[in-house]
Amino acid sequence: MTAAISALTRRLRPWLAAICLATASLALTAPAEARGPDGIADVAEKVIDAVVNISTSQTVEAKGGPGEGKGAMPKLPPGSPFEEFFDDFFKNRHGGPGGGDLQPHKTTSLGSGFIVDTSGIVVTNNHVIEGADEIHVILNDGSKFKAELVGVDKKTDLAVLKFTPNKPLIAVKFGDSDKLRLGEWVIAIGNPFSLGGTVTAGIVSARNRDISQGPYDNYIQTDAAINRGNSGGPLFNLDGDVIGVNTLIISPSGGSIGIGFAVPSKTVAGVVAQLRQYGQLRRGWLGVRIQQVTDEIAESLSIKPARGALIAGVDDKGPAKPAGIVPGDVVVKFDGKDIKEPKDLSRVVADTAVGKQVDVVLIRKGAEQTVKVTLGKLDDGGDKPVQVSNKTQEPVEKPVTQKALGLDLATLTKDLRSRYKIKDSVKGVIITNVDDSSDAAEKRLSPGEVIVEVAQEAVSSAADVKKRIDQIKKDGKKSVLLLVANSDGELRFVALSVQ
Repeated sequence: MTAAISALTRRLRPWLAAICLATASLALTAPAEARGPDGIADVAEKVIDAVVNISTSQTVEAKGGPGEGKGAMPKLPPGSPFEEFFDDFFKNRHGGPGGGDLQPHKTTSLGSGFIVDTSGIVVTNNHVIEGADEIHVILNDGSKFKAELVGVDKKTDLAVLKFTPNKPLIAVKFGDSDKLRLGEWVIAIGNPFSLGGTVTAGIVSARNRDISQGPYDNYIQTDAAINRGNSGGPLFNLDGDVIGVNTLIISPSGGSIGIGFAVPSKTVAGVVAQLRQYGQLRRGWLGVRIQQVTDEIAESLSIKPARGALIAGVDDKGPAKPAGIVPGDVVVKFDGKDIKEPKDLSRVVADTAVGKQVDVVLIRKGAEQTVKVTLGKLDDGGDKPVQVSNKTQEPVEKPVTQKALGLDLATLTKDLRSRYKIKDSVKGVIITNVDDSSDAAEKRLSPGEVIVEVAQEAVSSAADVKKRIDQIKKDGKKSVLLLVANSDGELRFVALSVQ
């Protein structure tokens, strides 16, 4: 038996040695792999000279006055031996007898940017250069050039600069941020804490992040270290293409905690092209007010599943009106792109060329149909989601004619119109009281608002509202859709449970 075991051991010894060597090899290589792919160094070497520092200076107006602020000159008794010393320190060095910032002075700041054209075109963040009197671009070799502002877009926090180089430059190109995958390696290069060009690496943590910074939020989230001074710097993929502009971080300390955000290159490329061509953004405009399609609203409109952007109002002078788009329509596709929520519609409309005719697929009364719209140019407001007010009004004595769904309703009279300051153009049935325990109160309906439509049919009296709601109950539906106007005529849809 012992001899058999010894023979088996001799036969297995080469295999055991091979297994041990393989295990040792894995142990040696694991730490290196944990640091990331080998391509990071190659990419950094190739693109580092296209990344620049942005230095700005700004004149700060004089502030403070005699006796104000921390730098105020202390009061000394006449003839004090310290009087000459304090005169020299406070008057000569702090701008005057009162101390403080009595003289205008310059402040400086540093950020990051990158060259996209060898003629000297640089992309950075708007907040890096906002309010600056002078802007300088500092290359990786320390060369410094005065830059001019080509244009800015505050909504995406982007800016384009131009400087005149005295030697050949290296430029980088935009990649396709739409092709980014979660977990893909990315490289951030910038000027953190004014240290100069610094390379950090991480992965794509998330895409399409909406962090309520603006109407077109669509950020790439990364755990690549981004710190103060990285703003405006590029985020590269492993091909050396710019797939984002590092813009902000979430951090209680001001340093990186692995939650950074970059504007995707698809957005940046379009903004940069327009700023270079026009000096400003020419965003598409549809001329509508939109809101979320909740599950209750979707049930009321016979839409399954809940999706799209609900049209709550149409601008009389906007492109949507002549195209036949009306309140209550739900846009589910715009120019071939699916619309899952209101933000999607805002983004795609803004990115569409002014004057382009597009197909808009919408759902109206449960049926899909397509209309053609020729987009206008956004001047200021844009297609905004409806802001639901949190304000409540104290109920006043009023002539109630009907009660329904926790609402006291009255036909809109001249007296009620005057009492609630409702514009003459607003038609419908006024809400005069709301039961605090009702679904209507939870949906923030309040006295003074006017019900314009019930289940997409206009109403002109409290009896009309009651009749429509009773019919909805008979039809076995769980909720009823109301179109509600405030005193200025701004519309929103509210779905109330009828059960």
